[in-house]
Amino acid sequence: MTDSTLKLIAFILPLGLDTFGVALALGIAGLPERHRTRIALLFAAFEAGMPLIGVALGVPLGHAIGSAAEYIACALLVALGLYMLLANEHEDEGARLLSMTRRGSLGAIALGVSISLDELAIGLSAGLLGLPLLPMVTAIGVQAFVVTQIGIGLGSRVGERWRESAERVAGIALIALGLTLLVLRLAR
Repeated sequence: MTDSTLKLIAFILPLGLDTFGVALALGIAGLPERHRTRIALLFAAFEAGMPLIGVALGVPLGHAIGSAAEYIACALLVALGLYMLLANEHEDEGARLLSMTRRGSLGAIALGVSISLDELAIGLSAGLLGLPLLPMVTAIGVQAFVVTQIGIGLGSRVGERWRESAERVAGIALIALGLTLLVLRLAR
């Protein structure tokens, strides 16, 4: 496996955990089964699209800032992980997310944007690190669709504790990825 492939896998796995956490919340809140595919496609579209915007910003920025780009990418990953760990949890998040899916197109778009902002940061980091774009976007879209389907299905059967755990694991994984990339960069 190449260095780029390993970095790509390390970037995508935490995103799947975050998406899984949101999907669990929707399942816990009682998202009807007939909406599962629509929500999974919405998540996949937004989560695959946001890295494109991030890469579009990250590649030129990476060229402009030169060798500091990898350090900034590491810092962005750690910051995103810390945000995921420290963000205020709301007891009624599942109900809030579910109500967004019921507000029509505008609510669904707002939900899509809200769950894909971390992919924007990942795209920016990937652009700074020069990761391959097409495999990254494809893998993110596929994982978003699959984990959304699994998360909603399981969410209808499990408790709120699982959703919070998935989000915390995603935050820890992003911090670990950022620190690992920093150590690898410093070891060169």
